[in-house]
Amino acid sequence: MSDFRIKTYPVGQIGTNCYILYRESLQEAIIVDPGAQGGYLVEKCKELGVMPKAIFLTHGHFDHILGVDEVKRWYPDIKIYAGEHEKMTLMDPSINLSGGFGGGYTLLPDVFLKDGESITLSGITFQVIHTPGHTRGSICFFIADEEVLISGDTLFLESLGRTDFPMGDQSLIIRSIREKLFVLPEDTLVYPGHGDKTTIGHELVYNPVALYRE
Repeated sequence: MSDFRIKTYPVGQIGTNCYILYRESLQEAIIVDPGAQGGYLVEKCKELGVMPKAIFLTHGHFDHILGVDEVKRWYPDIKIYAGEHEKMTLMDPSINLSGGFGGGYTLLPDVFLKDGESITLSGITFQVIHTPGHTRGSICFFIADEEVLISGDTLFLESLGRTDFPMGDQSLIIRSIREKLFVLPEDTLVYPGHGDKTTIGHELVYNPVALYRE
């Protein structure tokens, strides 16, 4: 039986799903999208008995990144990973929508990830999938051996991410979902940036992208 675990913590006013992923045998963790409550997530890691080793960002919108600095205050050496095409979003408050938060928030990751790249940290192997549309550099993380997809704000339960924000593109997000996510195994569990989890198989039947005809 796998000792892989994933915990979901909705944080902030928008209820952004933050995820803590770990293997019980290693007691190390990856934090994905630390929303607006970094201290709360640090406490959750302590309760789980795991040490955060990295922060993964699916994209650069404020509700997914505002907790980074607080996590880093507790763990100064923790590295931040983001998609290679997301630098502009992360560094521009008018694009990451943080302009209303004390003049805006910017963030420069330590590592930029490429489409198709595989990275293994804390005993978990992630495949990086570049899924532009919600933002230019949105990425998803596929954990093949656990059949788990962290989809950020690209794919939701019977829905898809908004494209009316800066750098959004509806045709691109539809193509990303169809060509890069809907080809994954149907049993894949999808953990989105907001709302309840789903499966690829369910979305192939009920998601508007599957029904959409150009």
